Amino acid sequence: MQDDQTAGRGADMNALAEGTGQRLYRHAKTRIPGGTQLLSKRPEMFLPELWPAYYQRAVGAEVWDLDGNRYLDFTHNGIGSCLLGYADPDVNAAVKAAIDAGSMATLNAPEEVELADLLCELHPWAEMVRYARSGGEAMAIAVRVARAATGRDKIAFCGYHGWSDWYLAANLAESVALDGHLLPGLAPAGVPRALRGTAIPFRYNDLEALEQILRENQDEIAAIVMEPLRSEYPKPGFLEGVRALADQHGALLILDEVTTGFRLAAGGAHLELGVIPDLAVFAKGISNGYPMAAIIGIAKYMNVAQQTFVSSTYWTDRVGPAAALATIRKHLRLNLAKILAEKGEGVRLIWSKAAANEGLKIQMSGTPPLPAFAFQYPEAATMKTLFTQLLLEQGYLASTSVYMTYAHTDPLLDGYAEAVARAFSEISFLLKKGPEILAQHLKGPVAHSGFSRLA
Repeated sequence: MQDDQTAGRGADMNALAEGTGQRLYRHAKTRIPGGTQLLSKRPEMFLPELWPAYYQRAVGAEVWDLDGNRYLDFTHNGIGSCLLGYADPDVNAAVKAAIDAGSMATLNAPEEVELADLLCELHPWAEMVRYARSGGEAMAIAVRVARAATGRDKIAFCGYHGWSDWYLAANLAESVALDGHLLPGLAPAGVPRALRGTAIPFRYNDLEALEQILRENQDEIAAIVMEPLRSEYPKPGFLEGVRALADQHGALLILDEVTTGFRLAAGGAHLELGVIPDLAVFAKGISNGYPMAAIIGIAKYMNVAQQTFVSSTYWTDRVGPAAALATIRKHLRLNLAKILAEKGEGVRLIWSKAAANEGLKIQMSGTPPLPAFAFQYPEAATMKTLFTQLLLEQGYLASTSVYMTYAHTDPLLDGYAEAVARAFSEISFLLKKGPEILAQHLKGPVAHSGFSRLA
């Protein structure tokens, strides 16, 4: 294994050639609609025609592709699901023990009660817990519970909340209604037209827009659904205002903590932000890459889940709760939220220093454990793609945002800083020669920025 500061592809670092992964992905698109199960893992979202696409092994922050090339992951790190890093030994040990003890049986796994107790201990406002195995389905459960509890149909929301009909229904009324909520271009094909008008979007930090929705849909809004934050922090009084409006109009406040949960705090980000929801939804970070999701909430609402049919065999497997218990306990032991924030601030400093040295205009966004930047030029999409290409040539999986993990050690950050400096220097040099020169140095198409159908 090479030194931690060097990602290392073990070959010509300046050459990108088609490998086994790219060829397999071409075949996959003939067998799997869209090529992958997750939009965020499509190679077209990073570096079309050149992204390695598949891995054979992943440990810590290291990923090996099908040809044995080693990369350091400074991008989505399992799409935000691995806060401890890939294949964490403590979580893996708990999962292996659960498998050896039988991951499924006619009887229930006691770990699910143990996990429910732990989640309610971390969130003293919550009294009951239900489980699922992915964020999207957990959000669908929460919305179902809210509709059943209130007898209302409409949902006011901001942010991204998955693939379900209740959410995509927003684009039945206006085809671009969801474009400002993380992923543009989400088509509502297959969503019943009868759901038109049942999902109404508002912008984060725009309390007046939410007030208008509630006023125009008096006694029809079952829930206000939102992330506590993502790329920006709440303005003073915003979250408190949302909570007050929910109470005033008899709507449940559902906080989507699928991405934010366990990054800013040992629990939901709402604990740090000082707002108490009626329901909160977790996935991703609670189980370090193993399928697991949880809906927590106040008993009088959670008990409604017994009145509407919410049930699935694989929500009862033993692996998910075992992984979550091990992950959360290690999170608490390490004070992981503090560590992730420090590492993220380090990445922000790397970007800002490199940009200042090269005279590049970038804008920072995101939270410390999930930092991001954007090039401030008309050619931003080309520059972002070129950045990914230049980092890949140096042995890094990279884009303009990073989900920080415990596995991003200081030596890895030092090596990443050098790679970013070289990439920014090249981009600055080409930009000075003329914006059209940037595109000429791409070895494939510009990366996609949202959902689109693939040939």
